[in-house]
Amino acid sequence: MDLLAVIKREERKLEKELGKLQSKLKGLREATKALGGETVRGVTQVKKRILSAAGRARISRAAKLRWARVKAEKSKK
Repeated sequence: MDLLAVIKREERKLEKELGKLQSKLKGLREATKALGGETVRGVTQVKKRILSAAGRARISRAAKLRWARVKAEKSKK
């Protein structure tokens, strides 16, 4: 099984689904405009949250500590 082919296939499937959702959203916006301009509220794009390298390192360190505790308790039993 070619992993790259599977990933590409999944990517195409998701892009197709995204296209469908975008067309539905466009239809909803047009319907809202047709019902009255005062009800139209701009749909804003959600900002992508960016995590600093230091933040990622802290999260990684905390996760490793949690797993170390889990493994230590497991070995005690």
